[in-house]
Amino acid sequence: MEKTTTLSQLSMTYKVLYSGFLLTIGLGLLMAGAQIMLTHGKADGKAGLSINDIVYSYYGNRSGSKLEAMLEGQMKAMAPDEARFELIQWARDEAPATQWATRIEPLTKKYCVSCHGAESSLPDFSQLKVLQKAAEVDHGASITLLTRVSHIHLFGITFIFMFVGWIFALAEFSQYWKLRLIATPFAFLIIDVLSWWLTKYWPGFAWLTMIGGIGYSAASTVMITTSLVQMWLPRARWGILKPE
Repeated sequence: MEKTTTLSQLSMTYKVLYSGFLLTIGLGLLMAGAQIMLTHGKADGKAGLSINDIVYSYYGNRSGSKLEAMLEGQMKAMAPDEARFELIQWARDEAPATQWATRIEPLTKKYCVSCHGAESSLPDFSQLKVLQKAAEVDHGASITLLTRVSHIHLFGITFIFMFVGWIFALAEFSQYWKLRLIATPFAFLIIDVLSWWLTKYWPGFAWLTMIGGIGYSAASTVMITTSLVQMWLPRARWGILKPE
């Protein structure tokens, strides 16, 4: 059987190509983690990603509206307490249109539309119907949103894991662990996406989202680190990443 070329034996051309890809993907994973912290990490009004954040993002906070959740969470610092109280009370009163011009619109113009305006990609809170939609009871992510995000993740991230695994397959590594590390990101990606749908209907499954994200991130980190070390460092400095 012909001997397979390993990472340490690659030409400089392929080492540069593979390293550029792995470093860029590694940076992308860090940015993805930061994006999750910024978008989901404050859903419960507290810093840091928690099970409640996941529940509120997918199942919703059904004790109140999305507008109230935002005003008590990530948007809390954007308006004084008096203004937030007015908007929350309006939402709890089922967002009556009769109070829009005199009570609510002045507040949105002053504190909201600088970000939530007509020129923004965010919901346009200068429009009564849009704000009334946000004032409805929060049922979490919609089926449309879940479908769109699910297919983007399953198609896009699968290719990332395939190429990371392809490069790592050339590493000098225990075959037993190599096969499991290559398979792990795909398995945990499926668990991650499936958990969104399960949490949408049964909030007790939110912990699966945590497990999915941690699982594929850990496996990818090991594969990326191992590949870079074996391409650029002498064998004597591989440390715990030396093959058996």
